[in-house]
Amino acid sequence: MNKFDLMGKEAKEALARMEEMMTTSRLSDLLHKKEEEEKKKNCILWILAIIGAVAAVAGIAYAVYRFFTPDYLEDFEDDFDDDFDDDFFEDEEEESAPAAKEAAAEEAEA
Repeated sequence: MNKFDLMGKEAKEALARMEEMMTTSRLSDLLHKKEEEEKKKNCILWILAIIGAVAAVAGIAYAVYRFFTPDYLEDFEDDFDDDFDDDFFEDEEEESAPAAKEAAAEEAEA
């Protein structure tokens, strides 16, 4: 025999109501926890969205800046490279000429 069999009908109903209330409170606790987690996720999502928007605006601003800023260095490098190449070849010709004269002098001595 079960201890619940000895209880009256009213006691069983009260016990059933108590179990129902406990179940309801557990479900409400679980729902509140889920709502809190969703709020946290929503907050993090908003923060990431704001950071992404700021990064996108910064990237666009940098691209516009690079597009509209003239490249003065490119013109300077072109002029410098031309002058440097000419000087370099002139130096080689000057260095090879004395070497050829020295070689001719050594052959004449021998």
